[in-house]
Amino acid sequence: MKDDSLDKIVSFAKRRGFIFQSSEIYGGLSSCYDYGPLGVELKNNIKQAWWKSMVQMKTDVVGLDSAILMHPKVWEASGHVDGFTDPLVDCKDCKKRWRADHLLEAKGIKPDFRPGKNSMGDVVCPECGGTLTDVRKFNLMFKTFMGALEDEASQIYLRPETCQGIYVNFLNVLNSSRNKLPFGIAQIGKAFRNEITPGHFTFRTREFEQMEQQYFVNPKEADKYFEQWKEDRMNWYYSYGIKKENLRFREHEEHELAHYAKSALDIEYNYPGMGFKELAGIHNRGDWDLSRHQKFSGEDMSYKDNETKEEFIPNIIETSEGADRATLAFLIDAYQEVDARGGDNSKHEKEVVLRLHKDLAPIKIAILPLSKKEPLQKMAQDIQKDLWGKWMTQYDETASIGKRYRRQDEIGTPYCVTVDFDSLEDKKVTVRDRDTMEQERVRVEELENYFSKNL
Repeated sequence: MKDDSLDKIVSFAKRRGFIFQSSEIYGGLSSCYDYGPLGVELKNNIKQAWWKSMVQMKTDVVGLDSAILMHPKVWEASGHVDGFTDPLVDCKDCKKRWRADHLLEAKGIKPDFRPGKNSMGDVVCPECGGTLTDVRKFNLMFKTFMGALEDEASQIYLRPETCQGIYVNFLNVLNSSRNKLPFGIAQIGKAFRNEITPGHFTFRTREFEQMEQQYFVNPKEADKYFEQWKEDRMNWYYSYGIKKENLRFREHEEHELAHYAKSALDIEYNYPGMGFKELAGIHNRGDWDLSRHQKFSGEDMSYKDNETKEEFIPNIIETSEGADRATLAFLIDAYQEVDARGGDNSKHEKEVVLRLHKDLAPIKIAILPLSKKEPLQKMAQDIQKDLWGKWMTQYDETASIGKRYRRQDEIGTPYCVTVDFDSLEDKKVTVRDRDTMEQERVRVEELENYFSKNL
């Protein structure tokens, strides 16, 4: 997809039932989105593909699903209570709020918010040209209350990241699964950040889903595994069809590194209208996280290697990916506008083909009776019942067969099965391929084997 904005993909996503604005009938809730019938299938398929790659097909990674609500001490230990902040300024005239670092970077000024450095200098409000306040820090965690009374003793937080649930379960997993280092723990789950400047559709939202894996290693081997995971994660995106020219690595500069990070890099995707922005991250977090939880909890987080007799707090190589950003990237990359591809398409100059990888496509097989006559309907419905136990299917009998093919191409369905009048006699159906448009007659009794081979 070549475009200078996300407008086309936003319109397409709503029109075809991928992504809707949350609470739209009430005017919407800013930067919150709902996944529609096709969007939830696509996102689920991406999460399943990630889990398969990260857990199912690895012998040294196990899964976890930790709670969203955690003990408040977790966030003190992690540094989020004191340090998880954005630098903000307000316009004294129009009252609009801005990220101070974004305004400075737009002017080519390197942000520096150390004590005594909180002035914006000559930078003015981009909206009205008004004077800006000094920089203030705003904590991004959502607060809530546990229990009947809203007092400070019951104040807890919605987790701003999923990785802390992995760290606090390190000992539980180590003892119950009898893993030896190096090993990883993977998790998919919701996180929440009270972003002041969200935007760009689902790229930055206040509620989002993370796909994270924390790999625990001997400190001596951290650099080696950092390089391995870097290549592993980039190759995963290639394997599911993201174009190589739309992906790149970007290593964090020293001033960008988080306080815990020894090294870090992003996998960036070339989003329309945004350019290359973060899609995934690979971080060498050192032993900071386990050391902090050891200090705050009093639990010994060290690991003893029975072979070498070494004892140490493991270093952590983190792979962090957003399910929402991945869904958006796969949607953008698969979207193509092509010349009309024959049949009754001749009236149309362009049509959309969503060339999603077959594993990711929301609908795998569309079942299309050539007409609404009862014998064809019954045969088509029987075929669907035979297939829907293994694959997501869709039945469609409305409009001409050419229009129905186009509808399925537009939502990324790899195969259409057409039941025609000859099918009643020869018990064969026509299977059409989304990408090649080739059509093949297949016996009904052989359909399951055909799709097992091709999907």
